[in-house]
Amino acid sequence: MTVRRIPAAEAVAALARFDAVIDARSPSEFADDHLPGALNWPTLDDAERAAIGTEYKQVSAFAARKRGAAIAARNIAAHIERELPDKPRSWRPLVYCWRGGQRSAALATVLDAIGFPVHVLDGGYRAFRGHVIDHLEALPLGLPLVVLAGRTGSAKSRLLQALAARGEQVLDLEALACHRGSVLGPLPGRPQPSQKAFETALWQALRGLDRQRPVWAESESRTIGRLRVPEALLGALRAARCVTVQMPLEARVAFLLDDYGHFVDDTAAFCERLAALRELRGAGVVERWQALARAARHAEVVRELLEQHYDPVYERSMARNFAGYAAADRLDLPAADGAALDAAAAALVRLIGRDAHPRVAA
Repeated sequence: MTVRRIPAAEAVAALARFDAVIDARSPSEFADDHLPGALNWPTLDDAERAAIGTEYKQVSAFAARKRGAAIAARNIAAHIERELPDKPRSWRPLVYCWRGGQRSAALATVLDAIGFPVHVLDGGYRAFRGHVIDHLEALPLGLPLVVLAGRTGSAKSRLLQALAARGEQVLDLEALACHRGSVLGPLPGRPQPSQKAFETALWQALRGLDRQRPVWAESESRTIGRLRVPEALLGALRAARCVTVQMPLEARVAFLLDDYGHFVDDTAAFCERLAALRELRGAGVVERWQALARAARHAEVVRELLEQHYDPVYERSMARNFAGYAAADRLDLPAADGAALDAAAAALVRLIGRDAHPRVAA
């Protein structure tokens, strides 16, 4: 048999037809980003790769290749013994490394010799990454986006979830970014992905959308935590039709106390996050908020944060950046309980259903 090389665009279109997608890179490279659904079978682990690289520079390329080949052979043997005993002859893997070079070639050669119909991604992860970047420029164009706007604490993310539960198409950027998009946004125990992994997840979500149906999203700033929203998508969001979610202040305070319960339980972490607002709000104001938090007066802190910081910042940002905000439809949401959210989601569907085609970004 012969190892078949396959271009990135063709491989992406055929991903579902492979029985496994195997990443032969090191664990740290894999963790940074990888093809959707890929398994990590390192030909060299991180320490081995670093050691071979040092020998390549300090001794010779020939010596490094000899040592690398021995290590790779042992690692590949371990992968085969662990993963392949139950695989039939028809098992069809796609293998890749950084550039489709020696690491994927070594693994693919052994799989081919066994008799499996193996393919190698031509150009490796680097070619896939180029495909993702190119398509992140094109996929948002003409997307029938409907943006949920609304002040902090208006339960927009919960409303997206209620829309998804009704079978609507939702693009939840904060879920993909593992961050709620503000200085208090980090999710406990859930670190953000790398920028590359975020973009791959976003590409995967965008490519699966039906362009004949509305796509619901939340108004987002240029960054979500430390991650950047790609420019083409940001432009599409800012040009999209908006619906403003209006929720009473006290209902927003109650919702935030529930949704950010980890800060209520961990006052030190809450005060640490508040410290990031010193430059914008002044040391005296922030120290007052920290003192209220330490006194367990959390509702007061949240109310003042909304009235003095988040609401004014949000209104200025929306008026400046979102073309559809001034003429946005309005949705009144009295509370963030399940019944209210479900009723609001139904009202949104009816609202957009008045139009055969939602206004889309140019």
